[in-house]
Amino acid sequence: MIRLTRINDSLVVINAELIELLEQSPDTIITMTTGHKIFVKESVDEVVERVKEYKRSILNNPITNRTDGKR
Repeated sequence: MIRLTRINDSLVVINAELIELLEQSPDTIITMTTGHKIFVKESVDEVVERVKEYKRSILNNPITNRTDGKR
């Protein structure tokens, strides 16, 4: 999940795995795989960086199903 700012300054948290398309015109428009469009203040480059950070955090911190804490 990534945190972004809507055009009206409200916080929105979106599932980065569901982003289909990013457009800049002049605001950033995020099209989700559901077809829903979200307008945000962050630039396309900033959204891309946040998605990359999110994905890095997942790769660096794999979830374990074990109850003993071992992987």
